[in-house]
Amino acid sequence: MTVTSAAPHGDGATADSTGVVGSPGVTDSTGVVAGSGVASSTGVTGSAGPPAVSAHDLVRRHRGRRGAPDVMASDHLSLEVPRGEVFGLLGPNGAGKTTFVRQLVGVLKPESGTVHVLGHDVTGDARTAARLVAWLAQEEPALVELPVGLAVETTARLRGVSTRDARARTAELLDELGLAAVATRPMTKLSGGQRRLALVATALVGERPLLVLDEPTAGLDPIARRLVWDALRRRRDAVGTTVVLVTHNVLEAEALLDRVAVLDRGRVIACDTPGRLKAAVGDDVRLDLVWRDAPYDGPVVRALQERAVVEGRRWSLRLPAAEAREALTSLTTGDALAALDDFTLATPTLEDVYLALGGRDSDLERG
Repeated sequence: MTVTSAAPHGDGATADSTGVVGSPGVTDSTGVVAGSGVASSTGVTGSAGPPAVSAHDLVRRHRGRRGAPDVMASDHLSLEVPRGEVFGLLGPNGAGKTTFVRQLVGVLKPESGTVHVLGHDVTGDARTAARLVAWLAQEEPALVELPVGLAVETTARLRGVSTRDARARTAELLDELGLAAVATRPMTKLSGGQRRLALVATALVGERPLLVLDEPTAGLDPIARRLVWDALRRRRDAVGTTVVLVTHNVLEAEALLDRVAVLDRGRVIACDTPGRLKAAVGDDVRLDLVWRDAPYDGPVVRALQERAVVEGRRWSLRLPAAEAREALTSLTTGDALAALDDFTLATPTLEDVYLALGGRDSDLERG
């Protein structure tokens, strides 16, 4: 794979039919940020110049359905993302992630507040954002009617790449993502996972300085998901590409992101590196118990049930480490062991961070 840096094109092109635009940003180690506070970074050093993304005090409401109150999708939201960072937005459906992204790439104008990408004001200005950002939306664009290779090559040409270079970069990119075997197949004839991977390729071609990817690995199998993660890391490391990635997959957030902002109801409720966010949960560990059928009826089990998040046969608890070890010893050395199908004891994850901040266990994906 050849990765080349590319200055933003000055052709004033609007967002092309791939649904791909570009933008950048900054964030900080303050732990918990809410309301109009700016999430910023003290632990990450970006390239010289303005941050990739700087969003200040964004307000955007969605009209409530059937007379319901309006929904505050961006509630005085502020974020900065430095250049060269893989930055994530984590949260459940309805947290305001996609609304923020659409304002970031200029296709949705906030009621108040401003968005700057690489120093350029793109507030409600998709024309300027399209010169800077490659945007992969959740919706499938018009290019899905084309064969995979032609869709990627066409996107490169729309971004100002010469015909010869567009063909070469397309071939390299399809090899990189494991799509060479389906290059001539129309996207509509692919499986859902292959089609999503092909759309990721359209976002990566053309080397925009900012990639904004809304759940790029949704529907991908673990192997394809890791191909995408590796491709993003290579671009960050080789040419300093900034990535803003929307996800509600905890594994993806922990494996890929340099820093992550946790969103809820249109606000940033926490922002830091995954490691620091997990450390902020405290010294508790997570104990997961999976019962074969009915849980064993004993005093230790009854005490644990009162504190557990119960999902069918699975119980999840956050406990001090010593207490968790004591409970697990009691369960595995007594009669309760025969009723257990599986158990795990683990240090905190970003899911635990989200739960500690008041989220629901059903909001996030683990795989």
